[in-house]
Amino acid sequence: MKKLGRVAAVALSATMLAGCGGAGKKTDTSTFRFASELDIMGMDSSVVDDGMSFNAIHAITEGLEGLDKNGKTVNAVAQSYKVSDDRKTYTFKLRKDAKWSNGDDVTANDFVYAWQRIIKNAGNYAYMYGSDGANILNADDLIKKGTTATQAELDTLGVKAQDDKTLVVTLAAPVPFFLDLMTFPCYYPINQKFAEKAGKDYATKPEYLLSNGPFVMKKWTKGKSADFVKNDKYYDAKDVKLKNLHFDLAMKPQSASANFDSGRVDYATISSDLVDKYKGKDTYKSFNEGFLFYLEPNTKDPVMANKNIRKAISLAVNRKQLCSDVLKDGSKEAKGFVPAQLSQSPDGKDFRSIAGSFTKYDEKAAQEALNAGLAELGKSEVTVQLLYGTDESPMDSVAEYVQGNLSKLKGLKVEMSATTKQDRINNRMKNGNFQLAVTRWGPDYADPTTYLNLLSTGNSNNYGEWSNAQYDALMKQIQTEADASKRYDLMVQAEKIGMDDLADIPLFEKGGSALQATSVSGLVHKAVGVPYTFKFVTLK
Repeated sequence: MKKLGRVAAVALSATMLAGCGGAGKKTDTSTFRFASELDIMGMDSSVVDDGMSFNAIHAITEGLEGLDKNGKTVNAVAQSYKVSDDRKTYTFKLRKDAKWSNGDDVTANDFVYAWQRIIKNAGNYAYMYGSDGANILNADDLIKKGTTATQAELDTLGVKAQDDKTLVVTLAAPVPFFLDLMTFPCYYPINQKFAEKAGKDYATKPEYLLSNGPFVMKKWTKGKSADFVKNDKYYDAKDVKLKNLHFDLAMKPQSASANFDSGRVDYATISSDLVDKYKGKDTYKSFNEGFLFYLEPNTKDPVMANKNIRKAISLAVNRKQLCSDVLKDGSKEAKGFVPAQLSQSPDGKDFRSIAGSFTKYDEKAAQEALNAGLAELGKSEVTVQLLYGTDESPMDSVAEYVQGNLSKLKGLKVEMSATTKQDRINNRMKNGNFQLAVTRWGPDYADPTTYLNLLSTGNSNNYGEWSNAQYDALMKQIQTEADASKRYDLMVQAEKIGMDDLADIPLFEKGGSALQATSVSGLVHKAVGVPYTFKFVTLK
């Protein structure tokens, strides 16, 4: 999962500041004000792929499954479900009282339409319907067709409306984490009649949005703010205590913390350079953000295609110092491509503890690997361009630190290529126009495959185009392996192949820091899936 970084500082208007409460006295207990360095990039669940958009969509929309106060997966629009003996067919009974904010019933067809729509539109998360995700019957073939798929072909997707309140989902093979996936926005329903009437305007403004969740979006100014009000038509409205939800968007952490200190916001994410100022206070919160930051080499580039060059780069980075002296936010050095605390084996062991470590800092060994790589390339020196986004905190400081480490190696020069995240991914990485990039990925679900899939040949997020037949064979085996212990062992084997070949170079597991008013309770934050759930927030 991708998140967009900070864009610009935002000045709060007097009307928006009225009655706010952060560290100061809270005068309005009906409004929760949330400040983030991220912007809402879109509200169409079949298109977006960034964390802040997911937060906003999750605030107004619910899928078959949702989250409880403890962040655990529970029934949402689905009142109940049955699973076939072979674990490949799920029959969901939808709540009779599930309504859209215009009064329409939420129906099984709303899911059928939405799921076909994301494939037809070739949405960024369409791949999650195939064998890299929910493994829905016929999804892989339809994803390949994308925008050329006919309606008759889309109708072969393994999702059917048996009647208005009965949805049947058929999988190509069992997926152990299928229900957890159903909490993710790309599986949310869309009201077909409303969306088709709105046409190209759908989800571009609050008036072109419908809600079936806790809140309704009332106002949205990109790069500045968004306002939501409680949805009285929501089936569980009695459990929603907030009347209003306000987002301050694309706000620099320094501005957000200042507004928090003056009581103007109730929750603000902050950057690592502010940690020392607030650490130890009762309003300071630290958490595992779930993101893995890594270097992605373009293996189609002659220099990056050399394994010894990639090895030298990995060995040259002092990850421990990066985390302790630069980030200072609880980030931990990455040991592999699957972060710690993501998933446990059937016998309760963390994936990372089983798989071991593939990273270390050794400048001497790095120089030796570089020398070997240069000899293989027939060069005395190589220049590597390091691509990163300046609007993706802390990408710039990470890139500068990596440059400093790599520049210590004799025979390796590093050129910095700074841009925006949108340009980095959509124009540069997707088109193979890069050598080495600082990038990141957040888990969409609590299983190692949410990372391991990224290294599969043909995966839409495998921008470095690393390819290994043995790896691909293991990943296909993982998709159909019913024995949980065997499946786990296969995943450990797959990661080892990717890491031994330095398909990607892990840097660190991101820690996060935030300020939360003592009056706030019930905010659900997760490192996996949608970052924030606002449904249960209460203010003293």
